[in-house]
Amino acid sequence: MLVDSHCHLDFPDFAGDFDGVMARAAEAGVGLMLTICTHVTRFDRVLALAERFDNVYCTVGIHPHEAGTEPAAELERLVELSAHPKVVGFGETGLDYYYDKSPRERQRDSFRTHIAAARRTGLPVVVHTRDADDDTAAILADEMGKGAFTGLIHCFSSGPDLAARAVALGLFVSVSGIVTFKKSDALRETLAGVPLDRLLVETDCPYLAPIPFRGKRNEPAYVAHTAQALAQVKGVGVAALATATTANFRHLFTKVPP
Repeated sequence: MLVDSHCHLDFPDFAGDFDGVMARAAEAGVGLMLTICTHVTRFDRVLALAERFDNVYCTVGIHPHEAGTEPAAELERLVELSAHPKVVGFGETGLDYYYDKSPRERQRDSFRTHIAAARRTGLPVVVHTRDADDDTAAILADEMGKGAFTGLIHCFSSGPDLAARAVALGLFVSVSGIVTFKKSDALRETLAGVPLDRLLVETDCPYLAPIPFRGKRNEPAYVAHTAQALAQVKGVGVAALATATTANFRHLFTKVPP
């Protein structure tokens, strides 16, 4: 079984096609999906999807792009919303200095609040980082010094330094369809050095469809192509990669029932 550890099923790209998306995911061997919240003000529709499908779970949080327009992340509110049985983590949160859609200070404050919620509840935090590796690593290390928490860096596209620092802090690394792109040799080299027991796979759909679907709408079924590419990077069979990444997902997202 494979797990799509990061998708956005509430996005309009999937409107009216949920039955088809779920059928194709099942056919591809994708048994679990984690749909990720980007706007706490739209959490209800994210949760509704998780409640609709037995094999879909969700997070609650504010994407760094929205940190400047969404209400400021409130620790008690995040903790309250995470009490629902289908909510298994926080985020996605983090820092995005590439697009800079929100003031950086608001991004950093929101990031720390999500981590505080993860620390309070024991649920993992889903971290987005782009062009912000140093600040991301510094905040993760600083917050870990205040008390342990769990989490992952999703859609990992950074270099070996951030990968090593994340692993040293006990975090996981999630791999998207970028690993299949022809120009991703540096990323594949970095992932070759990440221990297999720290890796997950994801689509980040509807974005970043892997080869051979690049340029099309991504969907959970396509995580099988990411898994195949990552298996080659790690020098293991696809079945072994699926077993490992699914076990890693369950190790991290402990609230998901067996």
